[in-house]
Amino acid sequence: MSNPVSILIVDDEPAIRRLLHASLARAGYHVVEAGSARETLAALHIDKPEIVLLDLGLPDRDGLELIPIITTAGSAVVVVSARDATDQKVAALDLGADDYVSKPFDSEEVLARIRAALRHRLAGETGVPVVIRDDVEIDLASRLVRKDGVEVHLTPKEYGFLSELAKNPGRVVTHAQLLRSVWGPGHETDVEYLRVAARGIRRKLESDPSQPRLIRNEPGIGYRLLGGS
Repeated sequence: MSNPVSILIVDDEPAIRRLLHASLARAGYHVVEAGSARETLAALHIDKPEIVLLDLGLPDRDGLELIPIITTAGSAVVVVSARDATDQKVAALDLGADDYVSKPFDSEEVLARIRAALRHRLAGETGVPVVIRDDVEIDLASRLVRKDGVEVHLTPKEYGFLSELAKNPGRVVTHAQLLRSVWGPGHETDVEYLRVAARGIRRKLESDPSQPRLIRNEPGIGYRLLGGS
């Protein structure tokens, strides 16, 4: 039997830690807890968790400062915080967080975001083509996109946009990250470029572009590629 995935809960509220611990343990995860930045750094070294659920309001350090440290240690980060302002979400994601869940939260949503973060890690480790839903395949090695087995022509910018999302399945990629990667550093505020590219991709790949099931817009933040296998 393989070892269960290890998850570190970082929150200074014991009641929140207990709630998350119970949900994660029922789902089969190995759970470690920390109530401060100091305890978090020790747990990273000792327990080497695959995922860290990170509250930003810690008593001894701002949680945003921990994100680059955690990701450098090799763990994925899902922020679980009462800070729900768009600029805080964008800051966390730009610093390397995989996802962001606002308090109060639904435990099932947190579990879904954990599964998405694990898929992102797996895709990064294996480098295999990413298949989204059953009918759309994004072959990153060959730079090909197929729907129902038939190659679909995307413009270079559409492909660049989609491939950046495919490299991060289930993860929100911020506007600035997408624009910097696909259009270049001088276009980080040209959000309309992303809207045009998303419309083009949906028109070519979605069965009903008005009800997208492939690419989700996270208003004011970025885009997320849904599904995955």
